[in-house]
Amino acid sequence: MRLGMVGTGMMAGFVLPHIKGWGVDLRAICGSGRDPAKTAARADEYGIDLRFDDYRELIACPDIDTVYVAVPNALHHEIAMAAFDAGKHVVCEKPLATNARQAQEMADRAEELGLFFWEGMMAFRQPNFRHVRDAWLGRIGDIKLALAMFNRYSSRYDRFMAGELMPTFDPAFAGGSLMDINVYCVASLVGLFGEPASVRYRANMHRGIDTSGILEMDYGAFQATAISAKDCAAPSFVQIEGTKGYILSPSEANSWEYPMTLHLNNGTEETFDAHLDSWWEAEWREFQRQIDEGDLASCRAEMATSLATARVLTEARRTAGIVFPGD
Repeated sequence: MRLGMVGTGMMAGFVLPHIKGWGVDLRAICGSGRDPAKTAARADEYGIDLRFDDYRELIACPDIDTVYVAVPNALHHEIAMAAFDAGKHVVCEKPLATNARQAQEMADRAEELGLFFWEGMMAFRQPNFRHVRDAWLGRIGDIKLALAMFNRYSSRYDRFMAGELMPTFDPAFAGGSLMDINVYCVASLVGLFGEPASVRYRANMHRGIDTSGILEMDYGAFQATAISAKDCAAPSFVQIEGTKGYILSPSEANSWEYPMTLHLNNGTEETFDAHLDSWWEAEWREFQRQIDEGDLASCRAEMATSLATARVLTEARRTAGIVFPGD
């Protein structure tokens, strides 16, 4: 993988210190053009030779074969489609796009051209998540209830309530609590149980965007709930309850980072923890493995989960009356 990164913001700051250590050949970085000094500083700090101020220039660069899209949500579709048309593979930060239609268009283009397309959704690639899915879920009997809660008081919330508008709370940029952090809860639940039969989102709204909310997911035989908040804070966790016991992960649904416990009705208790030091390591190592081995089948299977998540998010917004320009 010869990677070019589009974006110099928060996500770039999380990934840049580690990505070369995960076996990724990071060759280029692109900023927005509004702050070329920031782009140059990022490039200098992490030894990136190529730097651009226009994503089109990065996409056209012959020295890269994969584009990492790490910009505000509303720009994902535009940049990813341009990258596919240039014959580049794409890693796109969550959520894939502003709505399910755009996400499907992106996936269809990648498949048509035989390109890899991944969502940067670390939740369902975390070792602890995979242990729950593959080893524990079948031991708690018939699933009855599942709850994923991710509450984090946003450092930008007070400024938003004072009248300032920034992408994380801006409908024009496909912001809001659902798209920013509840997406991890939704992806975790969809990754475990598949796409629900129906959804309903009950949101706390301010200036046309959700700052917190409760997403009800009806699976017919059981109910699941995804709760997130950027306007208040409380312990986050994932809990899955069945007829023979329950599973508790006392972690935010993006990281699944703390020791988890399996509690069975017969009194048996087990603990498991295999989290990695960096939340992003598991997904980037998997991206690299798939491209090294030409494993498009695994890529497409993961994308099916991402597309199901996109459909849930789009329907949830519809039930809450949250509208984005891309709709």
